[in-house]
This record gives sequence, structure tokens and C-alpha cells, in this order.
Amino acid sequence: MQTVYLNGKFLPLDQAQVSVLDRGFLFGDGVYEVIPAYGRRLLRLGEHLRRLQDSLNGIRLSNPLSDEYWTEILNDLIAKNAGEDQYIYVQVTRGVAPKRDHAFPAQVRHTIFCMSSPLKPVPKQELQQGIAAITLDDIRWHACNIKSTALLANVLARQQAVEANAAEAILLRDGLATEGAASNIFIVIKGVMVTPPKGPLLLPGITRDLILELAQKSSMPCVEREISEQDLRHADEIWMTSSTREILPIVALDGKTIGDGKPGAVWHRMIDIYQDYKNQLRRGEVS
Repeated sequence: MQTVYLNGKFLPLDQAQVSVLDRGFLFGDGVYEVIPAYGRRLLRLGEHLRRLQDSLNGIRLSNPLSDEYWTEILNDLIAKNAGEDQYIYVQVTRGVAPKRDHAFPAQVRHTIFCMSSPLKPVPKQELQQGIAAITLDDIRWHACNIKSTALLANVLARQQAVEANAAEAILLRDGLATEGAASNIFIVIKGVMVTPPKGPLLLPGITRDLILELAQKSSMPCVEREISEQDLRHADEIWMTSSTREILPIVALDGKTIGDGKPGAVWHRMIDIYQDYKNQLRRGEVS
């Protein structure tokens, strides 16, 4: 039985209910986080909570809980659910208002929902053979650094990728690659890892930041700079990164082969370093 947390209570998933007047339901007026846990230890919890705070600030919504209480709730949730590796979904909305009105209600009654699910390993085939991606125009709003629950543009992009037999859509805006529909992106050019700099047009990925940190510690050349569409299409390697899918090599873009059509040497080194970090987390040696 899956246990979730809703507004101060742990309860079975099938008993969790939210009002149809919740502003998260009516307007997408809320934010969320996804936090992986390996060996029941949360990965980079402090960084995830800081991003949650930034997202709440971005939509002018107070944080309903302290970091200490968030930590207690999320660790309790992991303990109540099966699986050594899990991922936690956290959502905070502006809550239930007495009527549907675009303007903020006078008094906020947050809706807090947290759910833990098994974190399945990335399929070996995707790691061994790589994945395909397509490119699409980035039609989203100009505050993509907020991890908003209003994800319709991302949903449409991912669905177009699925219909094209691809695993991800890389988004282009004004001739530059921003990120994937549900991921950050890296390219490799002549052995140098490149990822777009943080800003309002992309999500500041926790996995993205960890990869940069691990690369620097391992003396792997890396840089944050804009990636042009030409850079993307002529890259030696392309990766997508996210909390649940980790680091996946993209070997075909819009039907054309990237590099030699196989996961590249830089990706192979980075994925080994990343897996080693996960194993250290399981042993409690890192956070």
C-alpha cells in the first residue's frame, strides 16, 4: 500500500482527496519538486529545498514549512514506503479559495502533497544504445526557472517526441537550445562538456549542477555557455539529464546520427563517476 502525505497527515494514496476548488487544480497555481533517494537517502535535499523556496518566491507564495520539518516529513515518507531507491514528488499550491478568481485569495491555505514512488533503474538498453530526440520551438513562458505545476507546454512537447519515436524533445528559442521538455541538456565538443547557463529560460537542474561539480572534481573540461542550434546539431555528444533519468546519451537528433551513433567516451566516464557518487550516498558518505 502506497502512503502519501497530504496537509499534515500520512494516509493511503486512495484516501487522499483535494477540493475541486483548489487553485492548483483550477489554475496550475503551485510549484513542485522531484527528489531521488538512493538507499533511502535523499539526494541533495538541501539544494532541492532551496529550489523549492525559489519557486515559491517566484509565484509569491510563502513556504508553509521549515526546512527541518520538510526533512522530517520526507524521511518519514520514505520509511513508510517500499523500496531502497525511491523518488519523492512534492507539490505546494495556493490552496482552496471560496470562489474561482484569478487574483490571489485574501488568506492562503496551502495544499501540501508529497508522494513517494519506486525509483526504477534506467533501462540498460537506453544506456547501452542511447536514445533519440527531436527539436521543437520553445513555446513556454519566460519564467522557466520556476518549477511550476503548469506544464502543458512541456506535456505537448514530450507527446510530440513520443509520436516521433523519440525519448525527449530539445527546445529551441531564438536560435539557442534551452533544455529538454523534462530535462537539462549537455553537449560535448572536442572533449569539452557544455551546458546552457542558468537564467529565466531554463530550470536550474540539481542533477545538472551535480554533474558540473563532479566534472570539475574529476578535472573534466566543462563550461556553461549558450548552445546555438548549430552547436547542437554538430556536437560530438548530446546528453539529457534529470533527477529520475540521471544522464542519458542522445545518439540521434531529428533522425540524424550524433557522433558515431553510440554513447560517447565522455558520457561513459561521467556516468561511471555519477554511479560512484550514488553508491557513496547509499553508504552515507555524501549527501
